Amino acid sequence: MLDFVVYILYRAGSAIVAALPLRLLFAAGQILGSCSWLVSGKYRRLAERNVGIAFGDEKPPGELRRLVRRHFRRLGANLLSSVKLTQMSPEKILQRVTIENIESMDSRFRAGIPVVLVLSHLGIWELFAQLMPKFVGYVRNASVYQRLGNRFIDAHVRRTRSQTGLELFDRKDGFQPVIDLLRSGGGVGVLSDQHAGDHGLWTPFFGRLASTSPLPGLLAKRTRAAVIAAAVYTTGPARWRMVFTERFDQPDASIADLTSKINKVIEQ
Repeated sequence: MLDFVVYILYRAGSAIVAALPLRLLFAAGQILGSCSWLVSGKYRRLAERNVGIAFGDEKPPGELRRLVRRHFRRLGANLLSSVKLTQMSPEKILQRVTIENIESMDSRFRAGIPVVLVLSHLGIWELFAQLMPKFVGYVRNASVYQRLGNRFIDAHVRRTRSQTGLELFDRKDGFQPVIDLLRSGGGVGVLSDQHAGDHGLWTPFFGRLASTSPLPGLLAKRTRAAVIAAAVYTTGPARWRMVFTERFDQPDASIADLTSKINKVIEQ
């Protein structure tokens, strides 16, 4: 019962947010992010620690603190904007988003080569669900995801993302369907910047060993797929840039080597 009440509140809030202009949502999100920075002492300190690890001695403490504050503001702006963007048509979205080097994926698909697209939790990564079927919809597009705790919200998210033609595979259901899709010449997006616990490979990440999911490398080796990374950068108020790398996997690389290379690409 509680899950359903939360779902109703979630849908009502989403409807209100989606009715507002995108630039207004972006500005409101920045304010929300600043408020979170002020009151979330625990997460602010965690962010400062992580940014310190990432940059080491490259930046003075004052600049690192300003960077964290800017991150909170951008996180809030992107969070509210994502609610609106996921309900906009691809044509409307592309008035706000520029795409760079999508040809890197397109050329592989047209050559019959499947693609493992490496993503990270940076920027509005949900945009990939909205835009990939538009640009490479002539092959099957999918994403590996983790089911949400609220089954009503989870079902709504699945419906929303599937409207564009994107297929979703739950990690808990195993990876054979993902492998089958890749072997058919399709593309699969994988968020690979999460702590993998005891099941991960300990590979360097910003100068520290981190437990990293070997899934992108494993899928690529099993299916001879190309590995390409992509990211979304916020370039201005309610404006973003989506960038794709060239293929960076090597045929003779081990899964461990490829996982380490993926971390290096994410760092950049």
